[in-house]
Amino acid sequence: MEAFLLSTGIVALAEMGDKTQLLALVLAARFRKPWPIVAGILAATLANHAAAGAVGAWIQSMVGPGTLRVLLGISFLAMAAWMLVPDRLDADEAQKAPRLGVFGTTLVLFFLAEIGDKTQIATVMLAARFEGALAWVVAGTTLGMMLANTPAVWLGEKLTRRVPVRAVHLVSAVIFAALGIAALWMA
Repeated sequence: MEAFLLSTGIVALAEMGDKTQLLALVLAARFRKPWPIVAGILAATLANHAAAGAVGAWIQSMVGPGTLRVLLGISFLAMAAWMLVPDRLDADEAQKAPRLGVFGTTLVLFFLAEIGDKTQIATVMLAARFEGALAWVVAGTTLGMMLANTPAVWLGEKLTRRVPVRAVHLVSAVIFAALGIAALWMA
């Protein structure tokens, strides 16, 4: 349960102000069809985070516990620093034609935008951290993405005006730094 709860919290915080959350806002403003957008986000996130979790589980199986703790500690500290760098949505991501429909466009754009993103890297690290809890990590990171992006779709731009994104990024950075220090301390 720890893997699920920690994964949910970390990704929900990391996603605030992230480019995929901005993409959710753009898609909601452009298509004004929240249900297919939310469904596309869910499907893309499940696929992307399942693959990322599998990579994390593979890494965990390939290195010894001490080396893994050091790698995780350094990775979490790097994520803490990365959280302090705000994301911006690329202009061309918002201009894709909806040939695939709202669901398909959301699915493709979200899957591609999530590749190499903070939340995908966090999923890899969390899956490596929690041995044997791949399903819980993927479920937690997916729920975290949905907790951050579903309100963005439903509430649109109003959400970004009320949530102090910088403060959320600072809290996320502190959590990642604490996890990194704890992992290095245990190594």
